[in-house]
Amino acid sequence: APCRAARTPVLLAQASASQPDAVAAPGPPGSSLGQGTPRTGCPGSPVSLRPAVRDGAAGPGLAPVRPRDVGHQGLTFPGCLRGGFARCYEMTDLSSNKTYAVKVIPHSRVAKPHQREKITNEIELHRDLHHKHIVKFSHHFEDSESIYIFLEHCSRKSLAHIWKARHTLLEPEVRYYLKQIISGLKYLHLKGILHRDLKLGNFFINENMELKVGDFGLAACQDISDQKKKTICGTPNYLAPEVLLRQGHGPESDVWSLGCVMYTLLCGNPPFETSDLKETYRCIKQVDYTLPAFLSVPAKHLIAGILKRNPQDRLTLEEILDHEFFKGYTPEKLPPSSCVMAPELCPPNPAKSLFAKVTKTLFGKKKPKGKAVFSPRQTGASACHLPSAAFEDCITASVVIESAVRLLRTCLSCMPPADRNPASLARHEQFVWVSKWVDYSNKYGFGYQLSNHSIGVLFNDGTHMTLSPNHKMVHYNFTNSRHIAFPVSAIPEQLQGQMSVLHYFASYMEQHLMKGGDLPSIDDLGQPALLLLQWVKTDQALLMLFSSGTLQVNFYNDHTKVIISKPDHSCLVTYINRERNSYTYKLCSIQELGCSPELQHRLRYILKLLQERADA
Repeated sequence: APCRAARTPVLLAQASASQPDAVAAPGPPGSSLGQGTPRTGCPGSPVSLRPAVRDGAAGPGLAPVRPRDVGHQGLTFPGCLRGGFARCYEMTDLSSNKTYAVKVIPHSRVAKPHQREKITNEIELHRDLHHKHIVKFSHHFEDSESIYIFLEHCSRKSLAHIWKARHTLLEPEVRYYLKQIISGLKYLHLKGILHRDLKLGNFFINENMELKVGDFGLAACQDISDQKKKTICGTPNYLAPEVLLRQGHGPESDVWSLGCVMYTLLCGNPPFETSDLKETYRCIKQVDYTLPAFLSVPAKHLIAGILKRNPQDRLTLEEILDHEFFKGYTPEKLPPSSCVMAPELCPPNPAKSLFAKVTKTLFGKKKPKGKAVFSPRQTGASACHLPSAAFEDCITASVVIESAVRLLRTCLSCMPPADRNPASLARHEQFVWVSKWVDYSNKYGFGYQLSNHSIGVLFNDGTHMTLSPNHKMVHYNFTNSRHIAFPVSAIPEQLQGQMSVLHYFASYMEQHLMKGGDLPSIDDLGQPALLLLQWVKTDQALLMLFSSGTLQVNFYNDHTKVIISKPDHSCLVTYINRERNSYTYKLCSIQELGCSPELQHRLRYILKLLQERADA
């Protein structure tokens, strides 16, 4: 139903609980964003925050409301997030064991009438919204200290947290989230509600990886007269041109913000972001942005169709869903681990038919597993080279993690105390490790050089390209288990862009980076191409997982490295110290004899890091 005017004046209203970058303070563009006039047309009945308290509450600086005062047990406060005027706590009702996200707004922060009116407007609007992809409003109350708004708890935080951990998402992931955002946004627009602050931090993710649109602190209803809100409010990087020009908010303004969200998830940064706010506003008004070359053609076309200067020229929500971009693979559900690392998606593989055609053409019938190996001599200089591994199940990142967790947990729980490491192995089978790496995931992906002199890039779209140790062959992987290979002199035209990026990484690492340790290089050209399955950066270290089962952790502060490998099916631990000297031990020896506190500390950190990945 369309919004309708409030029937009676309301004394208490909403304090903006928007995040700090969503400002709503008076001021001209370029300094801060203007505050809107109070919203007068909204669904639902007038809000009163004065009736009896419904549930107990507690928080830092607030005494719990005693059960005898409210008829319920109190609530616990394990965590806090801070917004503009409110703090958001994770609260558990001890009587029902139900967890809520609770906005706590001290009365001192909303002492002015217009501030208190905003609280009421937000509650009045939000409590009547009921949709799968809208954060659920539960109830509200106030006591002598604060106002409390109880909302659906989204345990996996927000897209902003995922973006901070990942920086860029794969196109299937972006489709997965955008479809849910559009579903919630269509519902709001049908009810005559403009969100006016769509951004990554306002898209919340619940335990089941479902997206919920939330934070209605700046939301407004379109007047019945359809006169647009002419206030400048929202988050600078996501503001539409017409909003900056004070031509008013409309549904098209939310669509513009949606386009900025899509761009940010795919490219790693907002389309109009600059170091200067005035320059950002100029870019927005002139629609001055660039589309990275690595984006797919459908993604480029969709973004261009949304980010139009004239609101009437923009694609509608229905047209966006019908766009070619959304005809690509969209997972039914994403794994929780995708909050911190690229997921292992299993789309219908378009390369599968290519391999079937090549096999049929060259052999006339399907070959047994492990037998289909094509060489340039058999097929010609520019033909596909499909190694036997292409037809076999390939190791996944989860398998590497589970195996390493099991081995490290057993070792660390059983080993005796020690102040030194066991004797280092004088001879052992060589393994491949990362000697150099470059994180350019804000544009292209993650590049690395291996000890066998091969160069690899894990692109942001999940594909992988490797230059062989002799730099004569290129392997391009669609998935962990399917790939094609070409001589450097015969790269397909559609892969020229990726090849240019690979050459860029190779040149940069050769000119600017030094080798990370004294481990010997491997020159065995007969080894299969090694794949980087996943990489994860924390505040202390970089974790890399490879298709050989090897994992490597580089610690930033002291440049030490730990490599866990299984070159001959016996687990080895290699430690590269601050002086870049390497020592290799059998894990079973560490388990039996113990190791130095220096190495033990790093092994425990690695186990903790892997357990977090396994539990995510």
